[in-house]
Amino acid sequence: MRWPDGFIWGTGASATQCEGAAPSSDWWDWERAGHAPPSGDGNGFAERYAEDFRLLASLGLRHHRLTIDWARVEPEPGRHDQAAVGHYRDVLGAALAAGIEPWVCLHHFTLPRWFADAGGFLAEPNLGEFWARHVEFIAETFGDLARGWQPVNETNYYALAAYRGRGWPPGHNDPAEAAQVSRAMQLATAEAAVRLRQTGAPVASIFGLSAIEALDDSQQTGRLAGLLDGLNWRAGLDLFRDGVLRVPGLEPTERPDLARSFDLVGFSFYSTIGIRHGRIVRYPADAPESPLGYGIWADGLGLVLDRLHQLLPGTPLLVAEYGIGTSDDSERARYLERGLQVTSDAIARGVDVRGFFHWTAVDNYEWLHGFDVQFGIIDKDRHIRPSARVLQREAVG
Repeated sequence: MRWPDGFIWGTGASATQCEGAAPSSDWWDWERAGHAPPSGDGNGFAERYAEDFRLLASLGLRHHRLTIDWARVEPEPGRHDQAAVGHYRDVLGAALAAGIEPWVCLHHFTLPRWFADAGGFLAEPNLGEFWARHVEFIAETFGDLARGWQPVNETNYYALAAYRGRGWPPGHNDPAEAAQVSRAMQLATAEAAVRLRQTGAPVASIFGLSAIEALDDSQQTGRLAGLLDGLNWRAGLDLFRDGVLRVPGLEPTERPDLARSFDLVGFSFYSTIGIRHGRIVRYPADAPESPLGYGIWADGLGLVLDRLHQLLPGTPLLVAEYGIGTSDDSERARYLERGLQVTSDAIARGVDVRGFFHWTAVDNYEWLHGFDVQFGIIDKDRHIRPSARVLQREAVG
């Protein structure tokens, strides 16, 4: 396969998943209430980060996205834990020393307990006060070490997971609340991007995007397809392209200052959504089923890339997450090979793809599934799996 000069090869991870839940976080409380398996120390990254960076560098994967855990650096409102700050500076410094370009994420699903207790992103004043203050602190404290930013993970997913009955804290199931949080998350992400770009490092979004395939022409299917398209595609992309945020069920929010807030439009890809008779079904129907319940079909990545190219012509794109949860590493290798071929083919068609981040580097904690679902090209004992060589072959040329 052929790749443009300077193509970004990387991996992604999150603080809670690889370090374990912070004692001052909402996820810590969620685990202890019995709503999620215990995360412990994750995969041990907090102690083994230098080793992990050396392994990734040896594979030619010289970019890595990690999360600076808000609950660790600000366990109480306005009080920053200097030991935690020092630790994350050490982590970023070790990445640079190993030849790894660190990309920093500010929010990957979990929150400080105090922020969650204050209403989290459901309380609109929190966006302008606490979130803005956190973004400013991270920019000032870590901007000299960050080589890129991916401010909020899967901007469109958090509201569904936490406020639409998917079992994440605070465990609500309220469409009106989910719409309000969707609005807040899109604004929080774009506002953070505007501030972080001032550091001089590139900023990418991470929208969770799936192609949507309507499998019949019923009204129920059309309504659900339109809702999913509005929440997952149009909301964030319209804000980026037009400066107008349109969340289904809410009045549009005009924010021309947030148009083109990202240097790259990045996204995660895991599945294609089929809709039949107003219900989500596996697509393609004969695709193998992931342990997380969706169909494993790498070709859907091409559908996402082509649609982004159509909606945002001339915009640089980033595959910010691509991976598969499986204990069968040969299946992972095949999925990687096909996904890379799909990406290479899209580039040949003129789609401006700037990089590819694999999810994840080392097996970690997979939220409500605990440690039962393996996404890593490296196992928890730091053995490099054969699937890693698929990426290495392309990354090193």
